[in-house]
Amino acid sequence: MPSKRMYNCTWRNKPRRRAAGKRYVKFLFLLPGLAGVSIFVLIPFADVVKRSFYTALSGEFVGLKNYMSVMQNTAFRLAVSNTVRFASICMPILLAAGLILAVIINQHGKWERFKFLYLLPMAMPAATVVLVWKMLFIKQGFVNSWLGSHIDFMGEDSAFYILVGSYVWKNLGYTLILWLAGLKAIPEDMMEAARVDGAGKTAIFFRIVLPNLKGSAFTITILSFLNSFKVFREAYLVSGSYPQEKIYLLQHVFHNWYTNLDFDKMAAGAVLTALVLGSVSILLQKLWDNAD
Repeated sequence: MPSKRMYNCTWRNKPRRRAAGKRYVKFLFLLPGLAGVSIFVLIPFADVVKRSFYTALSGEFVGLKNYMSVMQNTAFRLAVSNTVRFASICMPILLAAGLILAVIINQHGKWERFKFLYLLPMAMPAATVVLVWKMLFIKQGFVNSWLGSHIDFMGEDSAFYILVGSYVWKNLGYTLILWLAGLKAIPEDMMEAARVDGAGKTAIFFRIVLPNLKGSAFTITILSFLNSFKVFREAYLVSGSYPQEKIYLLQHVFHNWYTNLDFDKMAAGAVLTALVLGSVSILLQKLWDNAD
């Protein structure tokens, strides 16, 4: 016969077993996603890291030689400079314009019924956007016809600003909807109480709206940063592998290395790019966490 003490111990351990069982069940639900990420992301990237220390043809271990070759490469440094410049100009314009439009639309509820129109630029194929570019900005394009000139806009420094405008136009609707979602999450009672206390629209915006958009702003910033790397498609379709110097981006470098079978440089460049992107994401996270 089991003693009373043994019975009590068994009874007390049942909640712990149930909690452990729930944890195992949660882990089982995570297994498919973890397996997919491991197979298609983590394991291939680990192989890329390994290949970055070897030559592509002979498989000889060369240490950091590939990394030094990449960092001393003129094309790579130009592409990094252009990509950083592009992101540093595009992101503030996109975030500010999206927030301003979101605030205006949020105050006029009837405009929200047209949300599907805001995403149309993002839904347009890259080939269609490129066709519009060519119709507008080539020497025989509409812009030159209106100006009475023969300027090759895509062959001069103006190509950079055309690329900036294309990026902002294509991603503005998506960013606008994300800002709207953040604005809708702010309790209306909070703003109503501020109005009762005599706060004006400016004070409400800076003291209530912006602080409550902190989480949304982080997500939108990260997504905008990552989307800035997708503009390569338009630049490539317009000008090919070697476009105007100002719009020669990181993706052009990797594309040209792939064409020339410089896989050792590609591996080292990919690792460096991943480290930079990861560092920027962690830095942004810390800045957001430390913000008042």
